[in-house]
Amino acid sequence: MNVKYLFGILTLLLLSFNCAAQPDIKPNSVVPSQKQLNYQALEMVGFVHFNMNTFTDKEWGYGDESPTIFDPKKLDCEQWVKAAKDAGIKELILTAKHHDGFCLWPSAYTEHSIKNSPYKNGKGDIVKEFTDACAKYGMKAGLYLSPWDRNHAGYSTPAYITYYKNQLQELLTNYGKISEMWFDGANGGDGFYGGARETRKIDKKSYYPWQEIQEIVYKLQPEALIFSDAGPDIHWIGNERGIAGETFWSMLDRNKVAVGTADTDYLNTGDYYGTSWVIGQCDVSIRPGWFYHAKEDESFRTPAQLVDLYYKSVGRNAVFLLNIPPNRDGLFAEKDVAAMKRFREILDNTFRENMALNAKVTASSVHSNSSKFAPGNNTDNDLNSYWAAADNKRQASLEIAIDSTKKFDRILLQEPVRFGQRIASFDVQVLRPGGWQTIASGTSIGYKRLLRITPITGKKIRINIWDANNSPALSNFGLYKAAGGDVNQ
Repeated sequence: MNVKYLFGILTLLLLSFNCAAQPDIKPNSVVPSQKQLNYQALEMVGFVHFNMNTFTDKEWGYGDESPTIFDPKKLDCEQWVKAAKDAGIKELILTAKHHDGFCLWPSAYTEHSIKNSPYKNGKGDIVKEFTDACAKYGMKAGLYLSPWDRNHAGYSTPAYITYYKNQLQELLTNYGKISEMWFDGANGGDGFYGGARETRKIDKKSYYPWQEIQEIVYKLQPEALIFSDAGPDIHWIGNERGIAGETFWSMLDRNKVAVGTADTDYLNTGDYYGTSWVIGQCDVSIRPGWFYHAKEDESFRTPAQLVDLYYKSVGRNAVFLLNIPPNRDGLFAEKDVAAMKRFREILDNTFRENMALNAKVTASSVHSNSSKFAPGNNTDNDLNSYWAAADNKRQASLEIAIDSTKKFDRILLQEPVRFGQRIASFDVQVLRPGGWQTIASGTSIGYKRLLRITPITGKKIRINIWDANNSPALSNFGLYKAAGGDVNQ
């Protein structure tokens, strides 16, 4: 064997060994769990608001609606799942029970359910059809069980809490793997309440035993994540427009938030000093309403508007939750499906070519001078590899050589968030004939930061990190050119 060849192999093996033996950077005190990391990587999840309100043309039912009006003639949960997959959605959440109390499964604890509807002569179970369809096509399944119930006679008393926990147990034991339980803060007010027809108020901070409810979820579905204003795994972004703050941290002080009473501005930015990792979720409907209304058939969000929301949610370190409401036949409207499909095509076309892939990178600082933390790890399109600056650094810069003939107008930055969210201030510059020109700047990065700029060319890109709460680290950097339909807004 050629001696030089053998020496080269040995050198590569030694470098690989040294890289593997080198410990990772010191993590922050607040980091995500593995299931939170997996969830954020989904990027897009979907909501399916389908229930009694679909047939009453309401958003919030009163609770006195007759089960006899619920009868979707062509319901096809597989159509929902396939359309969602085509849009890049990785999980769907079904409204198993909304505020009116009508249950889409034959609950043993109430007569106000699908078992007393004409659907399949009272033998139907839409929760099962939904979870079966998700399992068939590899879609994660989540469920929404409204804490408020305007039908139940015992609402506002301890009896309703027992009822609620019993229904939660039904949903978490009879329908396979549930990936997310979704709880909101709409609680108390006027309702039917078993015929009382009155207004009932509850103390939102004490009525629901949230700790017990969460323990039921984790006991029956250990891999499930829980959404609410206060998490513990995922939190509301503070608006229903699908938009995270320009600065957005994945940390919260959970002592400052409670279901139904949280400060929306706080939820929209997260907390740089937060003591818990709680992923932000940006919820929005493809239509003006959350449930289907025929009068809104021409009011769905356009593909370009959906793309804009992707940048303002996923591109700001949050998860995009898009609601698609089935019509009275039990199907997603064709125009909604077409808009979602085109939305995905635009994103795929925009992010198909990374102009910085495998580009040469240099850095002002490299942790331990080890190849494990090499600057080139930023351009290898691998989230598991990363560059990091030395432990004592809170500022650093990287320079990336790029093709000066290609225009770009989209910039991607990603941190290795398994070690925490670290970078607090940065800018991006391009080397032009006249010198360095700042083209973008920001504060937080997190799992993913997407920046939109006017098209430009240059010889080099420089990333300046001006502030961080630990040694700065980046796992991915990308440059892209927007495809048709992807416009700055």
